[in-house]
Amino acid sequence: MSNRLWAILAATLATCIYGVNHTVAKALMPDYVGPFGLILIRVAGAAILFWCISLFTKNQKIDFKDFPRIFGSAVFGMVINMLMFFKGLSLSTPINSSVIVTISPIIVFVLSAFLIREKITWLKASGAVIGLAGALILVLFGKQLSYNSPNIPLGNAFIFINATSYGIYLIMVRPLTKKYSAITLMKYLFLVATLINLPICYAEFSAISWSALPFDSIWRIAFVVLGTTFLTYLLNIYALKEVSASTLGVFVYLQPVIAISYAIFAGVDQLNFLKIIAAVLVFLGVFMVSKNPARKRNLAGN
Repeated sequence: MSNRLWAILAATLATCIYGVNHTVAKALMPDYVGPFGLILIRVAGAAILFWCISLFTKNQKIDFKDFPRIFGSAVFGMVINMLMFFKGLSLSTPINSSVIVTISPIIVFVLSAFLIREKITWLKASGAVIGLAGALILVLFGKQLSYNSPNIPLGNAFIFINATSYGIYLIMVRPLTKKYSAITLMKYLFLVATLINLPICYAEFSAISWSALPFDSIWRIAFVVLGTTFLTYLLNIYALKEVSASTLGVFVYLQPVIAISYAIFAGVDQLNFLKIIAAVLVFLGVFMVSKNPARKRNLAGN
């Protein structure tokens, strides 16, 4: 089997893990682990794993001028992003969260237009509006209450903030990816995230009754740390060796399909007309924003 096919399989597996995580993590909160407590476990566990892996890779020194960007990337990518996602997931449903997070590419487009003056086309602008409308349908008109989902509108709003924060993170971290290896970046980003999240999340972390945790909760915690955080980064790193970043980005759109299928299969969520309409609008918006216009070949053949 070719290296490219192995890379595609790695990207697909990473996407499957992200999709399943919506339901797996949801089952932990809030009965066994609070959302903030789970975040501290996640970032601290990932930091330890990445620092251990870095012992067997080439050491790279971080330029002093890059530390502010690393700090900002950690704040938006692993503090605000994670705090809002897990808190939102604890209040909302797996299907809602999986649909809303797909608006990240649209938010990246909007932020890029304002922050780095990326060219806006009518197609992309229309796609941004349509995708935003789909997410807002879930945020504003979703069911108000469901089992283990005490405040769906508020949870949806938190997940929307999560998607926005992640969009900012992607823009901030992009220049760093050109200078440093993924292992070097991840070990510093997760270290900073752990230090920032520690005072915020410690109360819920210390409230965990570890001796009373059933095996069902223990394997879910392990899945979040080893699978959703550590393994997915390694799989994506491997995939990027053989396929372009734009090709890898296409796999993000499989996440809600997997999340919705798994949530329905596990019996923890239901698909209804409102969610179908919202999903269609988000997917259509993402497609329109992501579509590149045909470029005319110039005389130099570039």
